[in-house]
Amino acid sequence: MPATLPTPIEFRLPEGWLPAGPDGLGAEHAAFVAVHSEPDAGFAATIAIDGEMLTDAVSPAHLADESVQRLREVAASVVVTDRREVETVEAPALTQRLVFSTVADGALRDLVQSQVYLFMSDVEDSRKQAVIRLILTASVSQHGTVLRDFQEFVRTVRPDTGTGF
Repeated sequence: MPATLPTPIEFRLPEGWLPAGPDGLGAEHAAFVAVHSEPDAGFAATIAIDGEMLTDAVSPAHLADESVQRLREVAASVVVTDRREVETVEAPALTQRLVFSTVADGALRDLVQSQVYLFMSDVEDSRKQAVIRLILTASVSQHGTVLRDFQEFVRTVRPDTGTGF
């Protein structure tokens, strides 16, 4: 069963991405998952969305470190190849890229995961802060191709105020 996001968002999937059930893709904690329509050597790239309400003043880097640690519990040789914080008043964010190896569909695969952490005020109570995590997972050889789609997708994510785009 998909998780629920801490604050409603709206977004648009790029062409070539299809909504999928998170349970069958190893993304049980995701609120939404999409798969790329063209797998690479049997592995389909995914975009997943999850999030949580923040109860304390926690740094973006701390949340990113926790994510790396969770991945290390299920994957081998996790390496953070890039991490950047974007400090803006409107929407602070953090991006990071991870390279790792894991068994997927019975084969050892080298994968890349690009993560974007968006910090948002709750639409009902602006004193409450939520983090929405957007995650692209792809094979090393396909990552460069689907990264453009992921960047396009990230640009469409915003709080759902009920007014539409």
